[in-house]
Amino acid sequence: MIMVKNTEHMQCDAATLRAIRDAMETLNGSWKLSILLSLKGGTKRFRQIAREVEGISDKMLSKELKDLETNLLVKRTVYDTFPPTVEYEITEHADTLQEVMLALTKWGQLHRKVITVR
Repeated sequence: MIMVKNTEHMQCDAATLRAIRDAMETLNGSWKLSILLSLKGGTKRFRQIAREVEGISDKMLSKELKDLETNLLVKRTVYDTFPPTVEYEITEHADTLQEVMLALTKWGQLHRKVITVR
């Protein structure tokens, strides 16, 4: 069995629970972190994101991009061209998720090892 030493202790109080709930509501679903990871590579158009985030439908990508924009994690820029050009990029606020994404990656790798050992 793989053991992980916990060096930090979280308190179970109303403020902690509210903060976790806020984070989970903002990042809920299967796609938001994948979209943000795609945009870490730079500004992209809708179709480029759709190709990189395999399995997402156009309707879901559109919804998730709107949610991310509402939560100030993605910036949408529309250029006055014909037809209009729309680009998406991550914001400075989204960069604050770097440690969260790294921690989730490490935990996901550990979890996969634990559940496949059984």
